[in-house]
Amino acid sequence: MPQVISTGDGDTLRVRVDRQPVTVRLACVDAPETNQPYGAQAANRLQSLLPAGTLVEMRVVDTDRYGRTVAEIFKNQQSVGLQLVAEGYAVVYQDYLSGCAPNEQGYLQAEVNARSHQLNFWSQANPILPWDFRRGITTQSPDNQPSADSSLPCLQSDCDCSDFATQAEAQAVLDSIPGDPHFLDGDSDGVACESLP
Repeated sequence: MPQVISTGDGDTLRVRVDRQPVTVRLACVDAPETNQPYGAQAANRLQSLLPAGTLVEMRVVDTDRYGRTVAEIFKNQQSVGLQLVAEGYAVVYQDYLSGCAPNEQGYLQAEVNARSHQLNFWSQANPILPWDFRRGITTQSPDNQPSADSSLPCLQSDCDCSDFATQAEAQAVLDSIPGDPHFLDGDSDGVACESLP
């Protein structure tokens, strides 16, 4: 069984597998970078969940461009990545969520709950998502965002494609609310409610 050697930032760790050290990137989640708000807290939380010597289960999903093993890590049969999302220390990495298909809805629901309760990363007025932060975006200006029509009653609870007259309306909601909590983009291609005119 893999054993934790150390943790790095909020979504990276080293484990020993068959006496060999392996760098693992948690699948399907992205934690804030260490130099952005809540990055240090995310790193500390991962370390507290997986102290050195902890035995874990690992479900390998892929290898990333840096040669790291991308995997879901389980401690006591519980997904560590899912726990980080639920506590607001990581966000769902939509572009790679298909790698966690068995738990996909669990990840999305955990993020919706964390956001609605403004936990940790989500307690910021305008959080910069980790992938945007890495691209050098340091402010989330409402002027740059397509705006969702706040008069839509479904925004107070749950929208689905039947709530919109046009695809453009649905797209504005998808673009203005990170994480697609309303599941408007069923095939995760960035286009909401493709059946609408």
